[in-house]
Amino acid sequence: MATLQCRVVSAREEIYTGEISMLIATGSEGEVGILAGHTPLITLLKPGSMRIQLPDGSEEVIYVSGGVLEVQPKLVTVLADTAVRADDLDEAKIIEARKQAEQMLVNQSETLQTNAALASLAESVAQLQTIRKYRNRA
Repeated sequence: MATLQCRVVSAREEIYTGEISMLIATGSEGEVGILAGHTPLITLLKPGSMRIQLPDGSEEVIYVSGGVLEVQPKLVTVLADTAVRADDLDEAKIIEARKQAEQMLVNQSETLQTNAALASLAESVAQLQTIRKYRNRA
């Protein structure tokens, strides 16, 4: 199977660099799968899990909180706001953040607080979904 190079970079660090056989992520228009020879593309990423299939058949699952996916003829680059390997996500902390976001929604007093609570809730739900997808594959 043909391969291409991939770089996944967050604001803090480089999460992954190497050869891949396929990348699956959730773009602004829906789920997108990238294989070698894919048409050049730039799309925004939605929060959620991103799967990287390696040439040996193994798979990396990475949570991204959003960002940009760029496809070049021989290189896929993901510039993520936040990117964390699924096995590094702390489920207990995520559940606590979700509870706090839900509590913020109950106690909302202004639009700014509501928007922050909704964003935090959406991020925690996406992280929990990533953990569950990762566990189902492991």
